[in-house]
Amino acid sequence: MHIQTLKDLQHSHDFAVIHEHGEKRTIQVLVLTAVTMVVEIIAGTAYGSMALLADGWHMGTHVAAFLITIFAYHYARKNAGSPDFAFGTGKVSVLGGFASAVALAVVALIMLAESLHRVWRPQHISFNEAIYVAALGLIVNIVSAFLLEGRHSHDHGDEHHHDDHNLKAAYMHVLADALTSLLAIIALVAGKFFGWNWLDPVIGMVGALVITRWAYSLLKETSSILLDGSIAGDYKEAIREKIEAADDNRIADIHIWKVGPADYAAIIAIVTHNPQQPAYYKNLLDDFHELTHLTVEINQCTSESCPIPAIRTASGLRREGGR
Repeated sequence: MHIQTLKDLQHSHDFAVIHEHGEKRTIQVLVLTAVTMVVEIIAGTAYGSMALLADGWHMGTHVAAFLITIFAYHYARKNAGSPDFAFGTGKVSVLGGFASAVALAVVALIMLAESLHRVWRPQHISFNEAIYVAALGLIVNIVSAFLLEGRHSHDHGDEHHHDDHNLKAAYMHVLADALTSLLAIIALVAGKFFGWNWLDPVIGMVGALVITRWAYSLLKETSSILLDGSIAGDYKEAIREKIEAADDNRIADIHIWKVGPADYAAIIAIVTHNPQQPAYYKNLLDDFHELTHLTVEINQCTSESCPIPAIRTASGLRREGGR
């Protein structure tokens, strides 16, 4: 009976950000890191090198993070059209980024604990072997960083590639590992040639603090989205002003939240003496491109139930008969 009307009102709820090239690059980085991890663990066990073993297991934490990234991509793509998700799978990549950020924080905590332990109980350092391990790790991570960063050349024209928290988390893991290797090389060279063995744990603590800051930044960014944090206050106020500038509209209630890395949904309840079709109010917000899913509730005023209407003046809003 209303088939055509229903079709006109229905739309996609797929707000997932899935970069196929980014996913392929992450798989390449995963394989590279996993192979390096296995080689270092086997060599460390065979030659009795704690430096090789430690770096090998450290890479294992990043392998786990890359597996989270790949799983998030796969799950989001597989369930993109599933009716089980009210607003699609747009937040799966955000959840993947959050989980990876937690893993990054754990890595930083382990680094900090190990560094503090070495401050109180200095250990013998085999400088040549340790420098070799750090250099190998740095090379692997530089290659990995270029692989992940190289996604931009393939995703040209995608204005939302920077909103992929899943890929951002994987990239941060690579940068964290590269920073760890670089700082280790600096400390080890200083220890070998100048006898500054104390610099090794100190630089380890510095690296842990830097990585903690990265992890905190990503946790803060992703947790806000997962908990339906609202859009910036000035943006919300601009929406209110746009609606209330037309006719005698008043916004009684407004909710705006992210349904994906780059998409916002909004529910707006409007009170007015002269109700229009929902499309009218949606057209008022055409310039607010972040709102990709908008629901408008329209309530008509009556003399008994409606509050005194507002009159817009040059200085703002005032109520008739009020102060």
